[in-house]
Amino acid sequence: MLKVIGAGFGRTGTLSLKTALETLGFGPCYHMVEVIDNLDRIDDWTAAMAGEPDWDRTFAGYQATVDWPGCTYWRELADRYPRAKVLLSVRDPEKWYDSVANTIYYVSKLAMNPETMPPAMRERLAGLPRDDRRKLVDELIWQRTFGGRFEDRAYAISVFEQHNQAVRDAIPADRLLEYQVGEGWQRLCDFLGAPVPDEDFPRVNDGASFREMVLEGKLPEN
Repeated sequence: MLKVIGAGFGRTGTLSLKTALETLGFGPCYHMVEVIDNLDRIDDWTAAMAGEPDWDRTFAGYQATVDWPGCTYWRELADRYPRAKVLLSVRDPEKWYDSVANTIYYVSKLAMNPETMPPAMRERLAGLPRDDRRKLVDELIWQRTFGGRFEDRAYAISVFEQHNQAVRDAIPADRLLEYQVGEGWQRLCDFLGAPVPDEDFPRVNDGASFREMVLEGKLPEN
């Protein structure tokens, strides 16, 4: 059963948060990488997009979720799991847009045209049994979330800000933590009632490492 619901969009430090939550004992934590590693999970999200979700099946065995695709359904998940805390990861909107544009949107555009792909990426995609993953990202993120207008910077940023405000307006203050990864452990641990670990807060999957992984064909999404 979910104990932590991540409502923040991808590229707000969500992979670092996944690692942090698992370190604090709230693991495993669902993230887009779960879909990448197991294409059968796409069926769960296809059902959700069709209005027929089975959240208990989708998150069976997980204590937390962050990133897309889960953050799209933060409201439904908050209703389904009323005891779960809601974690809204945020960052500067302009930096957020640049990060998305240079990482997951960059990969999505490459994936639409095999001729433009780096060789390692082309080889990795050729080994996948189906292209449902690309379709999921395109429909759920670029079409449904951004209305096919992500390249309109001002519009995409307005979607990001409206999403964050909707979470603030809907979730009671005692259930919500608005958080930036650079803050470190203390506020996150206080919110979750967990002791502060004796280790640095994780920092993974920044923009530079993302681009490097794409060139190597590893293809993380967020």
